[in-house]
Amino acid sequence: MKSLYLLLLLVLAPMSSQAHKPSDAYWTVQIADQRITQRLDIGLRDLDLELALDSNDDGQLSWGEVRSKWAQIAALADAGAVLRAMDTQCHAQPMGQAQLDEHSDGGYAVLTRVLDCDAPVTQLSMHYSLFAASDPTHRGIVRIVRAGATQTAVLGPSHPTLQLGAARTLPVFIAEGVHHILIGWDHVLFLLALLLPAVLVRRSISAHSTVDNGPASKFEWQGAPALRPVFWHTLGIVSAFTLAHSITLALAVFDVFNPPSRWVESIIAASVVVAALNNLYPLVGRQRWLVTFGFGLVHGFGFAGVLKDLGLAQGSLWWPVLSFNLGVELGQAAIVALFLTLAWSVRTTRWYRIGVLQGGSVLIALVAMVWLAERALDLRFFA
Repeated sequence: MKSLYLLLLLVLAPMSSQAHKPSDAYWTVQIADQRITQRLDIGLRDLDLELALDSNDDGQLSWGEVRSKWAQIAALADAGAVLRAMDTQCHAQPMGQAQLDEHSDGGYAVLTRVLDCDAPVTQLSMHYSLFAASDPTHRGIVRIVRAGATQTAVLGPSHPTLQLGAARTLPVFIAEGVHHILIGWDHVLFLLALLLPAVLVRRSISAHSTVDNGPASKFEWQGAPALRPVFWHTLGIVSAFTLAHSITLALAVFDVFNPPSRWVESIIAASVVVAALNNLYPLVGRQRWLVTFGFGLVHGFGFAGVLKDLGLAQGSLWWPVLSFNLGVELGQAAIVALFLTLAWSVRTTRWYRIGVLQGGSVLIALVAMVWLAERALDLRFFA
């Protein structure tokens, strides 16, 4: 019981409006014979936390505020993203002109530098430690372009170093998919809101007949009598979510359909509110998989952000998309297995029915309402 309660507290703790999109930077390296051109895109929100860019503390970053700290930004980038040719000597030109760019989750500082080398570059070492001390979830999304071929990797505290030729798209993006679902709090809360009643059945107070097929004015929750129906019902819900977000993840990454990010993030927050409130005032019973599928389509657009920002060529996208999605499913399966194992053991207790189901649903709904207000109205309640 304590373990289950701790799990709920852990997932309800974050109150950031950036619950979906994690902290990423984008490091692109182009190798052309004896010249290396690199570009590093760093999120302004991350730089603001590290360097206090918002000097007048008005909640808005101006170009003047960013430019006044550009020397510090460049120093941070030079120390956190180190590139070295291992088979020749290279000479770095001065940092390029200060620039800004927009990604799916907001503004980014763009830092460019050219290295001229004494001989053609065949071996390259990259070490990434940006924000390692202050944000252990931060990742550097690496793209290396050479002779028309693109190689991708993800660097972070657990894997900070890359050597040219060492990266493999499949394991890298599987791991990144697992990472994104585990720290994508809005997706996790949506999933948990759906799972909370999975080990229970609703029965009419008067006739003690099951009413899971629709709403009832007077009912009570009881522990499910058998595991098999719980398993198949949960599998149906999770499968609907998986199928839906897989479809829209592919649509977004391949540029078939790209709705505005603000709409997507707002609807994702709204989906968490709806899923949680349905546990308190049930309007949808065994047909929850239909609602799950509908909202899952929106969640897929949210998952697509990290892959869209990579800038991969269309022909290079299939393996990253499949690998990333597989990682998401593995992380999702781990959450489902852990929660159901704990919930099944305490499903018959009043503590679960009142404290976990009702109390947990209220907390989830409140957190998601904060996200919805922040995203829809462009507010910021928490730093």
